[in-house]
Amino acid sequence: MQEETVQPEKSLEELLAEAQAKIEQQRETMLRAVADAENARKRAQAEAASSRKYALESFAEGLLPVMDSLEAALRTDDISGVELTLKQMRSALEKSSIREIDPKPGERFDPHRHQAMAAVEADAAPNTVVAVMQKGFSLHDRVLRPALVTVAKSKSDPISDKDLN
Repeated sequence: MQEETVQPEKSLEELLAEAQAKIEQQRETMLRAVADAENARKRAQAEAASSRKYALESFAEGLLPVMDSLEAALRTDDISGVELTLKQMRSALEKSSIREIDPKPGERFDPHRHQAMAAVEADAAPNTVVAVMQKGFSLHDRVLRPALVTVAKSKSDPISDKDLN
């Protein structure tokens, strides 16, 4: 007959102590993960706030030479300085993806990009632009300011005196 070596079973106190140690280790791991997530959230919020605060920095830097040119043009009576300044302004706007909305006469009226200020009888097709009162501007695909336009409407039949009676 062989004797079997039987390992003594762990006491309930030992099992409880091991389970409590494991729980404490998992609790610490969870607390570290929660703290890491909170730190990442705070970092992301700080970065977003900084991005909002300084989002216009490159745009503003592009406008500084325009300001310098305008001031220089005002010190002289030379119109070419003003024309140069306008070119610089257009360039600064283009670099920032700001585009002019400047419809040409005969172009179809687009209520998403144009604002009709008046409708006039014209030889042009109805609902087409007759004149631009003020250019509009867009940033990427968003309209910052619609172009203010006069739109053609159908010519109505002249009213005779008979129709009034």
